[in-house]
Amino acid sequence: MTRIDFYILPDVDEIARRRFTCRLAHKAATSGKRVHIRTTDSAVDDLDGLLWEYPTQHFLPHARLADAGLEPVTIGTEDEEPTHDEVLINLGAGIPGFFNRFERVSEIVLANQRATGREQYRRYREGGYPLFHHELDNWE
Repeated sequence: MTRIDFYILPDVDEIARRRFTCRLAHKAATSGKRVHIRTTDSAVDDLDGLLWEYPTQHFLPHARLADAGLEPVTIGTEDEEPTHDEVLINLGAGIPGFFNRFERVSEIVLANQRATGREQYRRYREGGYPLFHHELDNWE
């Protein structure tokens, strides 16, 4: 069954959410997992650029889903469905219909998005998925 992790950041800006996504993707990829980052159309370019430079001194091979080969990390829009089923980092609006085929799903919630995070938490809980809550302070 899919494990769902909620990471609650004290930050309120979207760039912090994207930086944490890069760290999380790096950690999963270096442990041998394939990662798909689902995000909004408007954030794909920013996230793609950030993955080249953050965290510093770490190279993380990645590609946009449409151009992907064997890269451990892919980035796609809310309308795109990845081909692997290991780790999904969901930055898109709502819960994607394909989430339950992944081993793990990560939801990253900013301090000013708690209401949305709670709603998604409730929906996963109603589905009987194992939920884990990580309240993060000073994560950078």
